[in-house]
Amino acid sequence: MKNTFGDNITLTVFGESHGSAIGVVIDGLAPGISIDEEKIAYKLLLRRPSGGISTSRVEADKFKIESGVYEGKTTGTPVTIIIPNENTKSGDYKATENLARPAHADYTAYMKYHGFEDRRGGGHFSGRITAGIVAAGAIFISALENKGIYIGTHMKKCAGVSDRDFSDLTEDVKKLINMRFPVLSGEAGSLMQEKIMQAREEKDSVGGILETAIIGVPAGLGEPYFDSIESKIAHAMFSIGGVKGIEFGKGFALSDMVGSKANDAFRMENGKVITETNNNGGINGGITNGMPILFSLAVKPTPSIFRVQKTVDFVKGEDAEIELKGRHDPCIVHRAKSVADALSAFVIADVLTGRYGTDYLAD
Repeated sequence: MKNTFGDNITLTVFGESHGSAIGVVIDGLAPGISIDEEKIAYKLLLRRPSGGISTSRVEADKFKIESGVYEGKTTGTPVTIIIPNENTKSGDYKATENLARPAHADYTAYMKYHGFEDRRGGGHFSGRITAGIVAAGAIFISALENKGIYIGTHMKKCAGVSDRDFSDLTEDVKKLINMRFPVLSGEAGSLMQEKIMQAREEKDSVGGILETAIIGVPAGLGEPYFDSIESKIAHAMFSIGGVKGIEFGKGFALSDMVGSKANDAFRMENGKVITETNNNGGINGGITNGMPILFSLAVKPTPSIFRVQKTVDFVKGEDAEIELKGRHDPCIVHRAKSVADALSAFVIADVLTGRYGTDYLAD
């Protein structure tokens, strides 16, 4: 099982949903980067379940930095963050541990790891593992903000309800950074939450679309082919379990445009090259052009629902039915926002380090 991502900086995740702890190891960070533990705690809070629109499994996420930080600064050696699991109910999964939950990784994990995988609560495939990613992401987010780079994600759509589009991008992004339910329109947010609660009452779930903007990224980052900025961001985003699609800028809508409408005309503004529109999401030829990077993620409905579903017992090799117990989210879109922000920050930090050197992120 490969659990490491990155080139110049690497991110390694470890642990299982119902194990003693989960965590992350960051290698390749320059010495001298400030570590704000309050910010790490707050980013974990934004990811944490909240009220009836989320699972009732609420972990305290009392993280501990075990290595790589001394007197509030990185030392240049691997940073290890451990987050204990303190609110597990493994018995909820015992009766159905050999039944493949539809749209989950139970069956594929069994085939890959020959039955030795930890199946409790999804084991290593659980969304719980993303808490380590969010903790690490808080470090990258702070370092990037010190360089004038900001990341904001909103729920562009959820349960069929659409948020308003970005308008004043800088203002909107900074507004979203600390929002627990990240929507730009309060009216849309209220309606989304009503729809999520309705899905819970109907023992069902809903999905949606997240839209992320990264502002302040310089032009010239990325490679023309296999390590394009799109490739790296997409690679990272598909590590979020519920993500099934990604598009940059106008994405699939570009296929319905003519070239004269799809092209982003260039012009000068205050001595800087900009584009009149940003249909291509700040990327040309796999390389950043200095405009905001824009991308959207399709997040599927949470697969854990409380209705009776058809499945198989993959140990006995026979048809079965499954009715889930336990604690599950009727929607993960609002919580996935924190993971998208964290992974965006990691990718940009990794690419910046590769272009400008390992000390670029230092204070």
